[in-house]
Amino acid sequence: MTEIGAGLGWPIELSDGLITLRPLRRRDAKSWNAVRSANAEWLAPWEATHPEGAGRPLTFGAMVRSFDREARAGRMIPLAVQLHDRLVGQVSVSGIVWGSLRSGQIGYWVDRSVAGQGITPTAVAMMVDHCIFGLGMHRLEVNIRPENAASLRVVEKLGFRSEGIRRRYLHIDGAWRDHATFAVTADDVPGGMLTRWRRSQRVFAAREHEQHTRWSEQT
Repeated sequence: MTEIGAGLGWPIELSDGLITLRPLRRRDAKSWNAVRSANAEWLAPWEATHPEGAGRPLTFGAMVRSFDREARAGRMIPLAVQLHDRLVGQVSVSGIVWGSLRSGQIGYWVDRSVAGQGITPTAVAMMVDHCIFGLGMHRLEVNIRPENAASLRVVEKLGFRSEGIRRRYLHIDGAWRDHATFAVTADDVPGGMLTRWRRSQRVFAAREHEQHTRWSEQT
């Protein structure tokens, strides 16, 4: 397996049904700023902050250039989440370490207006499969504030393994916050995480249908 670096194959694009993961482009500025502005209050409690106070924020163009540079160096895989033709979020793998570790950390956010529709679990599953089967990575982890119920549901749905609490792990929303750590390794998903997630969706849908049928019969 080729070492990560210039061999990330960047830029990449991943698709599953109506969901596409792709690099951000400078022409995304208007739609990205709009969705971030609309979700500012909802995302603020989970956003990383600088312990020494807010510096001058990057322009959108500078952020895109930074993402591209980090991806080409093999340190990050930053992708926009697109539903139909609409930008609705991001999913990224950062802190990539190759060598004998072959690991990275997944982060994600999604527009509140489409939350709960299975978009985030699908995007994360797509990214996991790309990292494990496309790049040969061994381990992916997700670190979540214990108060972030929506994000915890994502890793629960996907079957990430709980690895405990990291005390004061990241500076989030103005303070050092505890984070719950979840992980998956290549041997946990031999058939792929996306396949397992789709199977779980079918089982859940069948149970809901059965419960609805029983309720209808009783009324």
